[in-house]
Amino acid sequence: MYKYEAVIFDLDGVICKTDKYHYLAWKHIADELNIEFNQEINKRLLGVSRMESFDIILEKYKGQMTDKEKIKWTDKKNEYYRSMLSQMSPDDILPGVKEAMESLRCDGIKLGLGSSSKNAKYILHQIQLDDYFDAVCDGNDITHSKPNPEVFVKTAQLLQCEASRCLVVEDAIAGIEAAHAGGMDCAAVGSIAISSLKAEYNIHAFSDLLAVFRK
Repeated sequence: MYKYEAVIFDLDGVICKTDKYHYLAWKHIADELNIEFNQEINKRLLGVSRMESFDIILEKYKGQMTDKEKIKWTDKKNEYYRSMLSQMSPDDILPGVKEAMESLRCDGIKLGLGSSSKNAKYILHQIQLDDYFDAVCDGNDITHSKPNPEVFVKTAQLLQCEASRCLVVEDAIAGIEAAHAGGMDCAAVGSIAISSLKAEYNIHAFSDLLAVFRK
């Protein structure tokens, strides 16, 4: 019997990378508002919601902006972003991900997706992984983004699994903190998450994830 009966994946940076599209879309908005925006600021947006990301960008804004205006600009950012996402295909799936998911499914492990992105289902469709998950919870289903555990807690509920029996795979520190806040262990992928030393497991390749289940 395995320690975990389900794996809950984050999307961006774990299954595929859309950070370049996020950066370009936010850069477009920042340029229109004459706000400084660079890769260092962009790193702070990792794993947080669209509106929270915009609030971080607005730290460099010299004017005032109402909530209604913020919604207008974040909607505009999403339009830029979605137009770029239409270019995505199965070629954008990160190495080893699909094979690991297929192997986990063969072993009877449930698969869930827990993402703060409101475009998660669209991205899964574009990369043709929408049929791989037993449960999907994204930014349209939650009111609090990571590090709040809501997205992972709801995914576990949809999977009908206890939190302690779920392993979260994350590339962001906020995501690791969300997993722990929800009572779940976490496997870190990517240099930022791994170097934080906050996760129970460090995944340098997806074969490492399979090894967690086969110890």
